[in-house]
Amino acid sequence: MPEEDLVDIKFRLYDGSDLGPFRYSSASTVDMLKQRIVSDWPKGKTIIPKAASEVKLINSGKILENNKTVGQCKMPFGDNGSGVIIMHVVVQPSLAKTKTEKKIVGCLSYVLAS
Repeated sequence: MPEEDLVDIKFRLYDGSDLGPFRYSSASTVDMLKQRIVSDWPKGKTIIPKAASEVKLINSGKILENNKTVGQCKMPFGDNGSGVIIMHVVVQPSLAKTKTEKKIVGCLSYVLAS
């Protein structure tokens, strides 16, 4: 694979720490990046994504779509001078799961009160 087709990406987490840098092909999709983030998530963090669907990636102020490639998302001003692109990671637990957990807790409260 030609060197110019490879992109170095560092992921900035919610607490300011970084994951990476990792080297990706320009043809890698945003979904592939999210899966890597979930599998390599540092231990001991208070917020932990359980699936790639809970992760949002932001580059140059834009939320990246899962089906886009790294090459399509790369902005000419998106690196920090060292050739490494920094993408910000936002973790959003799924809404359906949160609602289900509230229903279960509500049911348990009702059963315990009875």
